[in-house]
Amino acid sequence: MELITRLHGIIFVTGIEGVSRKDLAASLQVPLNQVTEALQQLQLNLQEDPLSPVELVNYNDQYRLVTKSELAPDVEAYAHSPFTQKLSRAAVETLAIVAYRQPITRMGIDEIRGVSSITMLQKLLARDLIREIGRLEAPGRPVLYGVTDYFMDYFGLKSLEDLPNIEPLNLNDEVTSDELFNTKQWQISLDDEVSYQDAPFLDSDLEEGEED
Repeated sequence: MELITRLHGIIFVTGIEGVSRKDLAASLQVPLNQVTEALQQLQLNLQEDPLSPVELVNYNDQYRLVTKSELAPDVEAYAHSPFTQKLSRAAVETLAIVAYRQPITRMGIDEIRGVSSITMLQKLLARDLIREIGRLEAPGRPVLYGVTDYFMDYFGLKSLEDLPNIEPLNLNDEVTSDELFNTKQWQISLDDEVSYQDAPFLDSDLEEGEED
């Protein structure tokens, strides 16, 4: 199998978070220069293929597949169409985890739910219910997700403190552990526009590396 195809497959499954060249090289056990050349060729192939709805982009050395810009009107129209107005149980479940546990990574969400959340996160991003609010200073710098202003308006909330109290999220008792929410190993890097009001779970103790 060609290296380009192998790279395409990995980048596809990493979804919106993407993957770095170094991680790709290490995973496939291929020299970094070969990975770089193959990525450049894959990027060109997708750009020149009129039948491909996606293109390969590189943000901060994180490669990911995104819908081509010319399809933006179609994607936006679909996201706001009657067919997508109702959120599935899986989408609501994912949204609840983000709302109550933000900032949280996709892997954190996956471990709570016990299944992959890539598709659900993409749908919630398209609906403008969640957004990327920063990155975890850990290997791969995974994206941290939080809810949007539209989420707050949609549910009539002035702040996340208005969310109803629930038992600690533990949707998958067999795989979820207390260590899932232990951030003492990593530092959290929030985007400049995100305030502590946007992320109330980041209290001073968590800032200093203590458990929430």
